[in-house]
Amino acid sequence: MVPAARPTAPWRDRLIAALALACSLTVGLLPLRWKIAAVRALRGLPHARLDRLQALHMAVLSVIPAWWPGRIACMEISFATVIAAALTGHQAHWVLGARFLPNAAHAWAQVPDGAAGRDTGDAVDRPWTPVLTVP
Repeated sequence: MVPAARPTAPWRDRLIAALALACSLTVGLLPLRWKIAAVRALRGLPHARLDRLQALHMAVLSVIPAWWPGRIACMEISFATVIAAALTGHQAHWVLGARFLPNAAHAWAQVPDGAAGRDTGDAVDRPWTPVLTVP
């Protein structure tokens, strides 16, 4: 089995992403309502551009440590992407969604132009339905 190639990003984006991922994993220990309140506090910032949000999402994916013993999945990655956007002075929505057949849950970051981190491969016949969009 060939390991998948890790995405790369500029060092500044990786630095911001590493700080955001550390915050995401730390805040991840708190209840969901506190995470929602933290994202709602970013409401006054201007929206990020879609290409910048996708670049920050790729940077977060590139700094995930292979040695981490806990869970780093879509919820932590999307939350870190929203935090990274906030560290650059911009806002992104944190979206928690679901779909049926098979039942699944997913989280992604979104701006008015589009989303980063939402699966698009099989979303044609089974699209994700946003359940909670913050802020």
